[in-house]
Formats: sequence, C-alpha cells, structure tokens
Amino acid sequence: MKLPGQDAMARDADEHLVTHRVKLPHRVVERPLLQVAKRLSMALVVLLVTVFIVYLDRDGYGDNSDGSVDFLDAFYYATVTLSTTGYGDIVPVSDSARLINILAVTPLRVAFLIILVGTTLEVLTERTREEWRLNRWRSSLREHTVVVGFGTKGRSAIQTVIASGLSKDQIVIVDPNEKVIDAAAAEGFVGVVGDATRSDVLLRAEVQKARRIIIATQRDDTAVLVALTGRQLNRGANIVAAVREEENAPLLRQSGADAVITSASAAGRLLGLSVLSPSAGTVMEDLIQQGSGLDLVERPVIKAEVGKTPRETGDLVVSVLRGHRLLGYDDPAIGTLQLTDRVITIIHNKPGTAPVRPTAAGPERPLP
Repeated sequence: MKLPGQDAMARDADEHLVTHRVKLPHRVVERPLLQVAKRLSMALVVLLVTVFIVYLDRDGYGDNSDGSVDFLDAFYYATVTLSTTGYGDIVPVSDSARLINILAVTPLRVAFLIILVGTTLEVLTERTREEWRLNRWRSSLREHTVVVGFGTKGRSAIQTVIASGLSKDQIVIVDPNEKVIDAAAAEGFVGVVGDATRSDVLLRAEVQKARRIIIATQRDDTAVLVALTGRQLNRGANIVAAVREEENAPLLRQSGADAVITSASAAGRLLGLSVLSPSAGTVMEDLIQQGSGLDLVERPVIKAEVGKTPRETGDLVVSVLRGHRLLGYDDPAIGTLQLTDRVITIIHNKPGTAPVRPTAAGPERPLP
C-alpha cells in the first residue's frame, strides 16, 4: 500500500493517547478561572466601597487602642466586618455610624458573602454540570454521523450533509488535535479528542449507535485502520472514506468501507473536464455543492411513478438503485420503476430551501 506524507491524525497520535475525551459545543458560559477573577474583582470593589463609607464617617467610630480611626483602621474594620469576624476593637458609637452600618455596611457584607459563596459553588458544580450534559447527550444520541478528521475534506463533507438537512447536534467529530476540536465545538459540533484508530475513542463518539461514518483523514493507512475499527464496532453503519491514492481504494473497501472516494483522482478528473469544457466543469462543481443550484438527490420511488420509465417521471432521473444494483437511466434492465426502487435525480434547489419532490397527490413537499 502506498503511504503519502504524514498528517495530523498520525503525527499527533502518540501525543494524545491519554487525552481523548468528549467536548460538547461551547455554551455562552465563561471559563471558571475568568469567573473567579471577575467575582474577586467584585468582592474587592465591595471592600473598597465599605472602606470609603467607614472612613467618611470615621468620627462616629471608636477604637479601643487609641480612640481615633484613621484610613488603616477603616480598612481593617471593613475587612473584619465583611468577613463576619468582628473582633469588637473598632465599633460604631454614634447614631449616624450605626445607621450607616444598618443601611449600607450590612447589605455590603451580605453581597460580599454571596460573591464568595457563589464563586465556590460555581467552581465546584462546573464539572458536575458538564458531566450531566455529557450523560444526557450520550443517552439521547441516535442515528448520528461520525466524521473522522476536521480538515478541508471533513469540513466540506459536513457542509454538504448539513445542506441536505442534517442538524449540527447529529454530527460528532473525531480528531487528535485538541485545537481542531476546540474550533469544532465553537462552531456548535460535538468533538472527541483522540486517535480514531483506537476503539475506545470511537466508542466515546458513540460510533456503535451511528448511522454514518465519514472518514476524511489525510493518510490512507490511517483511513484503513479507522474503517476496520468502525466496521468492527458497527456492522450496519454506512461508511464512506476518502483516499489519496487510487491503488489503496480496494484495500479500504475490503476494510469495511461502503464507498471510497479517491480525492486526488477526483480533483484531477474535474480539472481535465474543466479544461476540455469549462461549462461542463462548472455544472459538475455545482452538482457536488449541495444547497444551491443543481443538486443530486437520492429518493424513493413514489406510488404515482410505479410502472413508468425513468424518463416519464417529473424529475431528471440519472440512475436507479434496485436492491444493490445501480443502473443507468437508459439501462434496459430497469424496464419500469418499482415501489422498492430508489432513484437518483437532479433537481434545482435555491439557497436556503429544502430539496423537494413530487408526491402522489401532486403538490411538492420537502425531501425526508
């Protein structure tokens, strides 16, 4: 098997063997250290305000040591008061000082305590809350799509499946680079940091419950190992993989991939087609970009189309999927369409709208 140059999946494998973990999409919540810093700043402001209030009314306070209260004494009194220590060596003696303590210092003491207690509880419950979110995510995840590799190919694959109607919460990304997973989480995806050739990493991505697995690594040998591991964990998933060298495609199919895309050859064919016919190249580029212009869509045959030939349907049918056989629209073996068939059609889709198909009743409705 021909092995191209290293990529992030193989280069960082050893570095991240022990750090594989799930990262849920980022919530609009500040990091714990930032929260602590902000709360400490608030506590300091409360302390300074208390010092200022006591110092302004310092003549209403009595000090058991020298009888007078200076700025240091005011700071000392504010500190022991807000912390509820209260040694009693400095006390309010005038009516105004006692009234200020009731109306201003006591509320500030309560606010100070709330800030400190809130900070402690926030730090202590952060991990518990994250574990609860993770357990809830795992229990509700079903029929999702696992994408191995969040590089150029992985991102393009994700954009395509999202354009076809798949929501972000039904996509789990696996990559050994923690920064890449952080970027994916910031975009609203669930990410797993780790080497996808290891079964424990794929299990964290709940691959055993996945409906599809997209392998978009840069090394072909890595793709083969991921396909082998994924197929072992999930016999029924639809596995699609990309390889750089065409000679490695059969090996990847033997490893369990249902479909293999040769990225280098596909790009080369598109380049050649664009040279011979720029317009044909533009049409092909449009077809592989879901969500706008012309889209390739696979759908089931509806009752109104049963008994008709592919050319007699309302859509432009290019292929018919009958069982495990993919037949061209002009293949004599098709005869007429059957209810169990699936057709691959070309439709015109506007940006921001879901693909539609005709129903038996006549009007159109979005594709499932």
